[in-house]
Amino acid sequence: MCGRESGERLIPDLSKPSVARMYDHLLGGTDNYQVDRDACEELLEIAPSTRDLALVNRSFLVRAVRYLARECDVRRFLDHGSGLPTRPNVHEVAQEVDASSEVVYIDNDPIVHAHGRMMLAEDPETTAVLYADMRHTDKIFNTPEVKRLLRDGRPVAALFVSVLHCIPDRDDPWALVRRVADRLPPGSYMVISQLASDDPALRAKITQFMAQITDGKWGEVRSCSDVKRFFDDFELLESEEPVEVSRWRPDGDLGPRQRTDEWIEYGGVARIR
Repeated sequence: MCGRESGERLIPDLSKPSVARMYDHLLGGTDNYQVDRDACEELLEIAPSTRDLALVNRSFLVRAVRYLARECDVRRFLDHGSGLPTRPNVHEVAQEVDASSEVVYIDNDPIVHAHGRMMLAEDPETTAVLYADMRHTDKIFNTPEVKRLLRDGRPVAALFVSVLHCIPDRDDPWALVRRVADRLPPGSYMVISQLASDDPALRAKITQFMAQITDGKWGEVRSCSDVKRFFDDFELLESEEPVEVSRWRPDGDLGPRQRTDEWIEYGGVARIR
């Protein structure tokens, strides 16, 4: 995500790094450019654990979706700021449990939108990609694709995985999460992770760097206490409070771990009360 909508003109600016493409590079993907790779190298100098952090977060996403599909019978997912397709994708994980599972991906990066539409073209009945800024809740929930997810009041899992740091405090991401929760059917779920650090100097340094390379299309690295606020009024599952996400239902000792923890992905899975 981390871009801004510009009507329907899906024209990427390849002279600037894209957060989605940087994330793709950190995960070992190929849908990125030299400008993205250079930005990643600079970021790794500031925070050496960043590549580990990306792998940890992706693993958390897969575990959370599988858990909700297998153990909570969730068959519908709304993925905010989905980023470039990275296997396994949300629909692939969910459809391993039930082939009828439905996913709507939301992103406002033109390259993400183009890649997503190509990837999902063979399965338009159960998957869709929206080109939209995730802050525009009313617009998103008025689309035919999202209305279909809500058609009979079955629970939906809303995903905000490593994306809320793209929204600055002035745009109130806590209110965004609450708006989405209020529009979901009873018994729905939230999956949230956010880049966090309790080192104010590091938070400021990374936030400044990311804002600079993306021309201000960035939000905030937040403290762990600020991330906890996203879960106000929700019932956390499998943990009493948000955690560094590699600790959320880990797949034994073989899953990815961060070697240093100057910043972390902090979050969890919760039921909407």
